[in-house]
Amino acid sequence: MILVTGSKGQLGTELCHLLDERQEDYVAVDVAEMDILDAAKVDAVFEQVKPSLVYHCAAYTAVDAAEDEGKELNYAINVTGTENVAKACAKFNATLVYISTDYVFDGEKPIGQEWLETDQPDPQTEYGRTKRLGEEAVEKYLDNYYIIRTAWVFGHYGKNFVFTMQHLAEKHPKLTVVNDQHGRPTWTRTLAEFMTYLTEHGKDYGYYHLSNDATEDTTWYDFAVEILKDTDVEVVPVDSSQFPAKAKRPLNSTMSLAKAKATGFLIPTWQEALAAFYRQEVKK
Repeated sequence: MILVTGSKGQLGTELCHLLDERQEDYVAVDVAEMDILDAAKVDAVFEQVKPSLVYHCAAYTAVDAAEDEGKELNYAINVTGTENVAKACAKFNATLVYISTDYVFDGEKPIGQEWLETDQPDPQTEYGRTKRLGEEAVEKYLDNYYIIRTAWVFGHYGKNFVFTMQHLAEKHPKLTVVNDQHGRPTWTRTLAEFMTYLTEHGKDYGYYHLSNDATEDTTWYDFAVEILKDTDVEVVPVDSSQFPAKAKRPLNSTMSLAKAKATGFLIPTWQEALAAFYRQEVKK
């Protein structure tokens, strides 16, 4: 049996829709059904479901809030919660798929170079620190795990950069977007498909990086231009000093896709993914 945590979040919802399409049997839980901070509750759900595979999508992702008012909750969910899930997986010999982030790195690698799965983590934010501690917890308690780091996530079922740009464009004829932070967007559908691909094809356990592909270097400005290309809104590039934030933003979030591609998984470009996202959004 498959267990999906964080089933009402942006990625969890996408994953559940994918499993529904494939007519897979699974149990979806969010905080109401299984509070991952309650180890006894986690064990009770595992005892009932007896999962052989767990997709752990539950996470705290408010990067700026994690620096102050959300600091304790950020740690509780991303570290303690992940430890509870990892321990339960070990007890029931379930394979765990844990979703992590490029924020585990310092973001300072020279532009044009990509982050490898083997690069040394050095998180610069509370969010990145707790996600790294979550990775370490998975490694500590399990051998049968997949840790997938991703970045710049967008999808149909939550707040994200695409919807933000669309909403701003409805109110403003001109938008300024940072042009000195580099990376690749990731559609939740592509990420969900990769998660299931690894488990269904029995790929080697360990770390993987996954975003949508790109033919050239990409910034948030480039992403915004593509999002709004069919509108009359002017998109103006600025540097990140124009948008000060509590949490330090990586200047380079671009992760190598070589290991993911070597599994045989076909990764669409982010432009292709965005176009497919728009087509699905119209159908909704």
